[in-house]
Amino acid sequence: MPEVSTLFWDNGGVILTNGWDRTSRRAAVDKFKLDWADFEDRHELMLNDFETARATLDEYLRRVVFYRDRPFTPDDFKKFMFEQSQPFPESLDFIKKLAQTHRYPMCSLNNESLELNEYRIRTFKLRDYFESFFSSCYLGLRKPNIEIYKLALKITQCEPEECVMIDDRGLNLETAKEIGIHTIQFKNVSQLRADLAQLDIVAD
Repeated sequence: MPEVSTLFWDNGGVILTNGWDRTSRRAAVDKFKLDWADFEDRHELMLNDFETARATLDEYLRRVVFYRDRPFTPDDFKKFMFEQSQPFPESLDFIKKLAQTHRYPMCSLNNESLELNEYRIRTFKLRDYFESFFSSCYLGLRKPNIEIYKLALKITQCEPEECVMIDDRGLNLETAKEIGIHTIQFKNVSQLRADLAQLDIVAD
């Protein structure tokens, strides 16, 4: 069996807070005094296009929020959206140590809209850790679609057995596992460190 070497990482819920999840959207609805049911309905209709870069952030906001006059501006809303992204310092410290070993190719594999994804890459200096970014906004596919994993394998020229996918959501891992990728469901850094050690992947 090939040695496990290449690590694919989800971002939101693993190394950073989620970029634009239900909690963040609920906070936005409360702050800007929007109608939750209407907002969520419009969000769900736009989500796939938003996270596969078929709709820009401006287009998303025009359909979901600014389809009518508001007492706040798109820039006000964007600022709030970006502020929802926060680091998980312990996770970032761990992946920094892994990256510094130069033993394991490290790739981001996440669902994220283009503008939020690139904001998070810049703000949290993710290029220091990841060699490649297999994001839904670049590939035009979203997890848990099994094709996103197949495409990542083709681009990296890795066999599934050489790779591990780290994600906090079980469904995303189920489809990765179906094609032979090792999977770890993230709960905390101590658990992740132990699970990776079982695959002979260590940061020390």
